[in-house]
Amino acid sequence: MEPPSAPARPGRDPWQGLLLAVSLLTFWNPPTTAQLTLELVPSSAAEGKDVLFLVHNLPENRVGYAWYRGGTVDSNNQIASYVIASQVIIHGPAYSGRETIYHNGSLLFKNVNQQDTGYYIGQVIKTDLQNVITTAQLRVYPELPKPNITTNNSDPVEHKDPVVLTCEPETPNTTYLWLINSQSVPDSARLELSKDNRTLTLLRVTRNDIGPYECESRNPVSAGRSDPFYLNVLYGPEAPTISPSDTHYRPGANLSLSCHAASNPPAQYSWLINGRPKLSTQEIIIPNITANDSGSYTCLVHNSVTGLKSSTVRTITVSELVREPSLLASKTTVTEYKDLVFLTCLTNDTGISIRWVFSDQSLWLMERMNLSQDSSTLTIDPVRVGDAGDYQCEVSNPVSSNKSARITLDVIAEKNSTGRSRWTITGIVIGVLVGVVLAAILGCFLFLKSTRRASDRHDLREHRPPASTPGHGPSGTTTASPAPLPDPRAAVPIYQPPPHTWASSSQSFPEDPGMGAAPRSILTPYMVTY
Repeated sequence: MEPPSAPARPGRDPWQGLLLAVSLLTFWNPPTTAQLTLELVPSSAAEGKDVLFLVHNLPENRVGYAWYRGGTVDSNNQIASYVIASQVIIHGPAYSGRETIYHNGSLLFKNVNQQDTGYYIGQVIKTDLQNVITTAQLRVYPELPKPNITTNNSDPVEHKDPVVLTCEPETPNTTYLWLINSQSVPDSARLELSKDNRTLTLLRVTRNDIGPYECESRNPVSAGRSDPFYLNVLYGPEAPTISPSDTHYRPGANLSLSCHAASNPPAQYSWLINGRPKLSTQEIIIPNITANDSGSYTCLVHNSVTGLKSSTVRTITVSELVREPSLLASKTTVTEYKDLVFLTCLTNDTGISIRWVFSDQSLWLMERMNLSQDSSTLTIDPVRVGDAGDYQCEVSNPVSSNKSARITLDVIAEKNSTGRSRWTITGIVIGVLVGVVLAAILGCFLFLKSTRRASDRHDLREHRPPASTPGHGPSGTTTASPAPLPDPRAAVPIYQPPPHTWASSSQSFPEDPGMGAAPRSILTPYMVTY
């Protein structure tokens, strides 16, 4: 047995002050019939820390307390007992030297460890021997260390090697969480988590899987996160690219070609010029190039770790500057509709293209114009007045261009036997036809107007009353004498409508062989009155 603990003193055990306050509240509270309960403070214990089993709702007529380890009241599992009257503590077989019973029945458990995890029973002994018990479960969790990530392969080859990441160390009652690029693990057919989330497996790893990866470990009393972890994914080389993209150069220029290919580790570079090995560098420079430097430039890339190779080819052409071409014409003065013209562009340069220029603009080809297969000859058949003007040809290659001197084409408008051009005759004919149509319309209008007037006068004559002669009869009545018959030789009354007749006059025009037969005559209506 040992004496009960002394009251708390300043600067010593804080639990004693707490228990004293609880005890005072217990003694001053009125009797209660509430059920006896236990509260763990804190509710989850960290290894190496202290835990208080705090008793609530103590019954009256109590004479002592007893604490047991395990799920049953057994003298072999007794930690300690406490006699209220004498304040004597009696240690039991399960006492470890870290337990203290206070006068209010609470039990202080110091420096707990994971082996202390389990059930504990608190017993209140009453004067009537009707003892009351309560049970609590203590869970002791370790303070988790900072986790770290290990892997089976930190240098996997893309599309070839799987990778297994493990969060260390392994501890019981611990929850594991993974983060990729500071985000939760996404749903993916290439990602697999173990049942306890402690391992993360990456299937068919790609270059985008480099990370960072982090793992967190948690239990009720602590949590920790690992340092970022990165994978060194090996890949490539991809098909290389050659820059710049230019393929044509002038003589005397400096040729500088650079090759690049995506690869980890960086690829090894070498060059072939027209199939012959050259420098083993990433860049090739040839100053003051000539036509002899034309050809194929091949960049070879190799990854010594993945064992993969790739290449690409660039064809370089060194072209001379084109010289001024010559322009020849079969004729420079031609007659409209009668003549055709051949324009020929002459040059000794090769690998060129030819463009035709008319009045300082690109020539638009009409149906009458044709180009030879190499565009060196332009044919205009037949020539028209609109074809008159300045012509040039322009030769060019990818690095230069040059225009010929101008040739001016004069086109004489075609004329007939009267000295008038085809276009003048056409205008005259069109004007005469328009006049004929207008005259016909006017004649019809006048004819209809005069016919309507004659009809109105005829109707007036038929409805005029007959003339009468006054007479004196015996009865004084007047009798009318019959009207005289008209004399066939009498003159036509002035209101009788005059008859109309049509005549034609002919006007001849000379034929135009270019326009076809011109109309021989034009009918001109006129009116004759009798």
